Amino acid sequence: MNIELIRRHPQLKDRLRKTLHSIGYETDDWVRVMLYRDAFAFIRKLGPENLDVMEVSGGVQWQRQFTFKSYLATEYPGFDICSETLPDRFDLIIADQVFEHLKWPMRAARNVYEMLRPGGYFIIATPFLLRVHASPIDCNRWTETGLSCLLQEAGFPEDAITTKSWGNRSCVQANFKRWPKGGFLGSMKNEPDFPVMVWAFARKPA
Repeated sequence: MNIELIRRHPQLKDRLRKTLHSIGYETDDWVRVMLYRDAFAFIRKLGPENLDVMEVSGGVQWQRQFTFKSYLATEYPGFDICSETLPDRFDLIIADQVFEHLKWPMRAARNVYEMLRPGGYFIIATPFLLRVHASPIDCNRWTETGLSCLLQEAGFPEDAITTKSWGNRSCVQANFKRWPKGGFLGSMKNEPDFPVMVWAFARKPA
């Protein structure tokens, strides 16, 4: 297999990814597999084709899964979620593995709240039992309870927040030195006392 050829041609990489998925091989990072399964199902229920979406420090995972009505990816330092808002308003804002790197997460959460339309949703995902990884800094970790408190202080009603987490001891240990893929052997068993990933769905009142 010509790895360099695949890197240079995203369509070949996407075809390989779909082939691996079809035989049960998880190509996402082990720590994110259950997050993506749950969050993608949540978005499908919302009807992605009707959503104006913003992603904070956007990646490829969400774009390749859905055809949104519109999609905007912001990037730091061109846009700083801790100190800025955009004039546009969105039906869905996504922050995937971002808030652990922010100096001022409360300010950022309030800015997200401001940029949501009434009835709009925020999907936030952050690691918990994961080694420090500066990008460019690493500042924060939240349990489900802590993430809910952050979102409530930003303005989201408690009864409009759903938190979830996933992890197990094997996944915690596997991430000491590298970022392994789910592959064939990554156990999806959930041990609630060993959360590797924590995420939440929060809705702004209509």
